[in-house]
Amino acid sequence: MGTQPQTFDEATLREAIESANLPTLLMVMFQLTGDRRWIAEPYRPKRAKGMSDNDTGGFAPEIQDEVRAAAYDILQEWRGGRPVAVPLPDDEMLVELIATCVGEEVPSEFGPMFAEDMRASLEGDRPHPHVEDGAVLSVIIVGAGISGLAAAVELNAAGIRATIFEKNPDVGGTWWENRYPGCGVDTPSHVYSLSYQPRRWSTYYGKRDEVLDYVRDVARKTGVVDQVQFETAVESAVWDEGTQRWTVTTRTAEGVVSEHVANVVITAVGQLNRPAVPAIPGAETFTGRQFHSAEWPEGFDVAGLRVGVVGSGASAMQIVPAVADRVSSLTVFQRSPQWIAPSFNYSSPVPEPVHWLMDNVPNYRLWYRLRLSWLINDRLYPSLEIDPAWPHPERSINAHNDGHRRALTRYIQEELAGRDDLLEKSLPTYPPFGKRMLIDNGWYAALRKEGVELVTDGVASIDETGLTTTAGQHVELDVIVYATGFEAKKMLYPMDIRGRDGVSIRERWGDEDAKAYLGLTVPDFPNLMVMYGPNLNLGHGGSYMFAGECQARYIAQMCALLTERHVASFEVRRDVHDDYNQRVDAQHARMIWSHRGMDTWYRNSAGRIVTNSPWRVVDYWNMTRTVNPDDFVLAPAAEGELVEAGS
Repeated sequence: MGTQPQTFDEATLREAIESANLPTLLMVMFQLTGDRRWIAEPYRPKRAKGMSDNDTGGFAPEIQDEVRAAAYDILQEWRGGRPVAVPLPDDEMLVELIATCVGEEVPSEFGPMFAEDMRASLEGDRPHPHVEDGAVLSVIIVGAGISGLAAAVELNAAGIRATIFEKNPDVGGTWWENRYPGCGVDTPSHVYSLSYQPRRWSTYYGKRDEVLDYVRDVARKTGVVDQVQFETAVESAVWDEGTQRWTVTTRTAEGVVSEHVANVVITAVGQLNRPAVPAIPGAETFTGRQFHSAEWPEGFDVAGLRVGVVGSGASAMQIVPAVADRVSSLTVFQRSPQWIAPSFNYSSPVPEPVHWLMDNVPNYRLWYRLRLSWLINDRLYPSLEIDPAWPHPERSINAHNDGHRRALTRYIQEELAGRDDLLEKSLPTYPPFGKRMLIDNGWYAALRKEGVELVTDGVASIDETGLTTTAGQHVELDVIVYATGFEAKKMLYPMDIRGRDGVSIRERWGDEDAKAYLGLTVPDFPNLMVMYGPNLNLGHGGSYMFAGECQARYIAQMCALLTERHVASFEVRRDVHDDYNQRVDAQHARMIWSHRGMDTWYRNSAGRIVTNSPWRVVDYWNMTRTVNPDDFVLAPAAEGELVEAGS
């Protein structure tokens, strides 16, 4: 726990403490002193409101002053050499501390997960499988976004060096591809980070350029960037039962086609990487500029232009406030309104004193991150489970959910006060969290601006000069932006992946019904691991970074198992796969995304939830923590040895 005292002057320390998040600071004070009064009344923080940072802890001013004064003395004593009293709390104490920090009950089962994160931070790493001679195993990773980099880092720690093929000229995946105005995360920056790679984030919610720089830093600092072959797209992967190896065909930007042989293939292409553009009659006749939000032309400026944004989801939420003051006119074509939560610090810079605390005060960064992790993850889960006895299914699904609805409705009414026309169009009729919850980054303020119009009629057609709605309104435009999402259900498209007996993944899944054990592996496709696969999207909130690390750890264990057992292939048992997916579907039947009338990109045409995970974060962490070899058929080598890396 930062046992090496730092050098700091009195003025710097006092300024930093004035900027501190008091619930976080109290946890540090307890660890430094072991004095339980800092986790008892009157120093127990109140429950945070929504996503608020709750910097004051809900304390009266005099209690805030007492905490800050005591923190100054405690940190001065630590700087003077006083040993840390509680360097590493046990699981039970850790749950108690987190519950105190967030001001609400935290179930004991979360202790081991939080403890692993704390130990990893304190010790600089977490346990990894180890392969004595990793060169005997050849692994190909498709994609150098967050998933691909996480997998490569974990494999490197195990002693296995993978080759990564990336179709783009740089790492970053979706963060390299998306460059539209306002693009950024809607997860707090300090949680949208890998556990082993902290960053001095400039804002509490990172914007695209900084997030991309972060991903580049991860690739560079871990050395993974040297394993990437850029501008090289994977066209196909074919399993050879005779050799028990994959043949992967790639094509470079210059058109050079090559074949590569590997024991294991890991797809890390994500769910949100192939734009979905609606087929609107007449679109080809439009004489202005039109493009999907994920294909925003680099350097293109909409200043002074008449812009139409088709869609009102996450991408539109970021684009509209970013351009509203610069365009000649802005028309938003909304299919359905979204529930939008208030933002407390979405655009706020992280003050330098806060950076100083994270850099110099022992465990401050860790507690800040752990606290945020709880606030944005499983805390919300009870609001998403359908109560069959709930008497108002037309508006909500349980009492918790109804409370969110009331609070969110009040917020929308306050933001659109005096604009009944906008309120009528903006207040959703479905339960909160039925679609992705968005964060208000200036959306309602943008809708109120002169020159901005919100249209709720459908889009009927496009002609040379603009767009016509189903109500017959024609809107003249210079630019049409399709903020219409991605082909999320059509996973691994357009790659041609063929497993045992030549079966195609498209034949197995179709275009919208992907299934995999743990979202990772599929019968008849030996030695294939799918990151961010079926039922892995975090529908109830949280950071994909954590899920990516869980998957990467599991994959590294599977690769290590190949060498430890001296086998050539692993394949999930069909009964294990089928039982898991039956449990996924059964749990989803109790979740909000299966609620009557819900229409989202999470569901296929038959109503099955394909993209979202039905599990809590802690559930998936437990499921992927340790590989159970009995879940797999482990086949001995049919011919020769494992192919060496680079062969």
